[in-house]
Amino acid sequence: MIHFRPEEAGPLVDACRAGGFTVEFEPGGYTALARAIRTSPPDVVLIDLSRMPSHGREVACALRNTKYARHIPLVFAGGEPEKVEGIRRLIPDAVFTTVKGVAGAIRRAAAKKNANPVVPPSSMERYGGRTTAQKLGIKEKTTVGVHNAPRDYVSALGALPPDAELVEDPEEVHPLTLWFVSEPREYRAALGAMRRMAGRTKLWVIWHKAAAGGKLTDRIVREFAHEAGLVDYRICAVDKRWSGMALAVKKS
Repeated sequence: MIHFRPEEAGPLVDACRAGGFTVEFEPGGYTALARAIRTSPPDVVLIDLSRMPSHGREVACALRNTKYARHIPLVFAGGEPEKVEGIRRLIPDAVFTTVKGVAGAIRRAAAKKNANPVVPPSSMERYGGRTTAQKLGIKEKTTVGVHNAPRDYVSALGALPPDAELVEDPEEVHPLTLWFVSEPREYRAALGAMRRMAGRTKLWVIWHKAAAGGKLTDRIVREFAHEAGLVDYRICAVDKRWSGMALAVKKS
């Protein structure tokens, strides 16, 4: 079971156990989840959508895009109808339910033979049709703070909306922040400052792709961020050389 607010997971855990199921609750990040699933594959993966449904959607898409996990049936519990409908369009062969109906939903999912599971587009593919500015959330009249800017970053961002302004190494915190990193050690050293800033800005960490000669990967960026008390909630391709991940302070 995957839940993004461990302190609120009790009712769902209880509903599963009341239905006669053994529950393995994974409150960590995706890396820990993927490791657990690979080591001991479950019969069903249950994802709670009552909190942070975008995280639940991305975890489900990542599982379906992973060969060793895509055949495991998925059950989604709760969530706002609009958010649930969006996930249903991406993964129509999953089972959707309420907390009260979770036991029956798990049984239905486990009975399905997932021979040809739907593999949704990755987040990179889903957001690929938009401009870089749109993917990063740069809007008209937005002031963007840029930290550790490489020489060619302006061309990587492409065309900006009218009156959007880039401020390099600003003293003040702006509504949106782009923080460029290249080395794992450099990134880890900057995470303290990033965390202090993350509650006051929409923060993107942007790194050189491994395919373009970089030493960071999305797994390393995510794991180091989690160690520093940050969580990721969006990832995108900035251009052919750079990737970006949006980070926020993890709520206790």
